[in-house]
Amino acid sequence: MTAVRKIVILGGGTAGWMAAACIARMFGTKDHTIALIESPEIGTVGVGEATIPMINMFNKILGISAADMVRETEATFKLGIEFVDWGKVGDAYLHPFGAYGADMGGVSFIHWFLRHSAQTGTWDPGRFNLETVAARTGRFGVLPNNDPSRPPLNHAYHFDAALYAGFLSRYSQARGVIRHEGTVTEVHQDPDSGFVTALDLKDGQRIEGDFFIDCSGFRGVLIEQTLKCGYEDWSQWLPCNRAWAVPCKRIEAPVPYTRATAREAGWQWRIPLQHRTGNGYVFSSDFIGEADARDALMSRLDGKALAEPRKLSFVTGHRRKMWDKNVVALGLASGFLEPLESTSIHLVQSALSKLMSYFPKDGFDPDVEDHFNRVMLGEYTAVRDFLIAHYKLTEREDTPFWAYCKHMEIPDSLRARLDIFHHTGNYVEPPYELFRENSWFSVLAGQGLRPRSWHPVADMMTGEELAHHMTQISNLVATTAAALPAHEAFIQYCHGRRAS
Repeated sequence: MTAVRKIVILGGGTAGWMAAACIARMFGTKDHTIALIESPEIGTVGVGEATIPMINMFNKILGISAADMVRETEATFKLGIEFVDWGKVGDAYLHPFGAYGADMGGVSFIHWFLRHSAQTGTWDPGRFNLETVAARTGRFGVLPNNDPSRPPLNHAYHFDAALYAGFLSRYSQARGVIRHEGTVTEVHQDPDSGFVTALDLKDGQRIEGDFFIDCSGFRGVLIEQTLKCGYEDWSQWLPCNRAWAVPCKRIEAPVPYTRATAREAGWQWRIPLQHRTGNGYVFSSDFIGEADARDALMSRLDGKALAEPRKLSFVTGHRRKMWDKNVVALGLASGFLEPLESTSIHLVQSALSKLMSYFPKDGFDPDVEDHFNRVMLGEYTAVRDFLIAHYKLTEREDTPFWAYCKHMEIPDSLRARLDIFHHTGNYVEPPYELFRENSWFSVLAGQGLRPRSWHPVADMMTGEELAHHMTQISNLVATTAAALPAHEAFIQYCHGRRAS
């Protein structure tokens, strides 16, 4: 086996520079060379990013603080996603990042809530969740970690994708990553093994490597155009295949959550940043024309558009192999699951985490490759089912798109989970699950699939005892949220200045 010494990353953008920063931080450049090829002729897809809390683990590994993110990327904080008009027109619910209530009697708080809701005839799980209450009141801050009685405040970020890539580019190059600017014109392979050996650039440079990371976006220059790994199409369950994206002028203080509003043939995102608001319409071209979707988005902006809208075309699904020979695909090169739950960056981060564990420092092992592919496919499949649930669990039939979603067939893996949740309130966790019980409960119940029963342990308290405990928990959540500063004030604090 030949030791891996030359690492080549094809493509910049968020995925490419995340890979460069991670590898440089973990392995350094003393025994390796890390080269990244970025083409000035090929733009990146990033139009403004929303993340989930696992980004904090990535930042911790790199030594990036919340203040760094706020200062370098025009970031705001994110406590969850508000879904508007998904179950029915006029409905809204929040999918928060944190847990509901507190464990009581060894079973999930959700079962106690279900019994309490039946007992009182009320339904407001959000008042038992700190992230929901803080989001509703526009608050955010860092809680002391020495008080076990107070729930933690789980958060992620909204940030400018171009600024984030630039930040990681500077970080990586300061740690020895070599940036090459150019466009690949030819890929060289070993005639016997099929391994990629070098990339020729338009200006005549040849970049040789032992290990290649394909971050070339939807084109998949190495993983697909060269190695022809194939693509699994999931659009029968996730029918959106286009998006228009445009920034607009900020007209109010940024809220600490993303908003996803169901529209006639898809949904519209709203991502609040410090300097602007990101907007996009994710839609199915089978149900609305591209020009009509563009006009619909532009008519629904909060403020003045700051650029012409950009169109993105995609097919939801994944490469049949994300690691083949000496090439690993990351980001859009590996597959695409639409941005409804902000999972794109996490899937890059997750793949990098596994890659660091299985890094082929002494050569390549087909068993390691197969394991990586099996685990990543499991993660993609778990996220896929969670996304499909958002579309399937609608009562809407007011447009052809939503009628299709309501009546479409769904994977057996999802059907079984929905049935068990509906009948018993129980959460079934398959392997490789990213979204856990609190997330599934938020979305399923938020869109009208409310359990008919609960765990028998939740019947052990008297009604008075349960009401007392529930009041204590909701009061603790309310007082904790009320003690937090305003979201924008905390952003200003991260900048080292007071809010005006």
